[in-house]
Amino acid sequence: MATKIDKEACRESYNLVRGDDNDVNWVIFKYDGHLIVPDSQGKDYEDFKLKCTNDRILFGFHRIITGDAMSKRAKFALITWIGDGVTVLQRAKVSTDKSLVKEVVQNFAKEFVICDHQELAEEYIKQELEKTGGANYDAQQQVE
Repeated sequence: MATKIDKEACRESYNLVRGDDNDVNWVIFKYDGHLIVPDSQGKDYEDFKLKCTNDRILFGFHRIITGDAMSKRAKFALITWIGDGVTVLQRAKVSTDKSLVKEVVQNFAKEFVICDHQELAEEYIKQELEKTGGANYDAQQQVE
């Protein structure tokens, strides 16, 4: 049976992360049989990382505030987590199923496919998102 996505429920969770009127910084979409649905959401990225276990495939949408002394802005990442214990058949479906997630999650600065817990480090994600940004006034040195 082909995988489907609950677009309305996923869009609602996606919009929570995109919104500036709450403190939701991430959402996870998971498989519920052959349906992709919202799983959980939160503020603390460490809670997001705890959900990324070796036996799961998850699609995460994460907000990080980047910028410099002159401006701060929200950047968004689409994170596909593939645990070490996931079967080869499950791994093979990820790219096709991720296209369903992208029908809902349409605006993000960078996409990550992560299988290693070390790559889930928030600092790594933030550095990669900062590379997608515009001007970085903190990088300028004052000449005297």
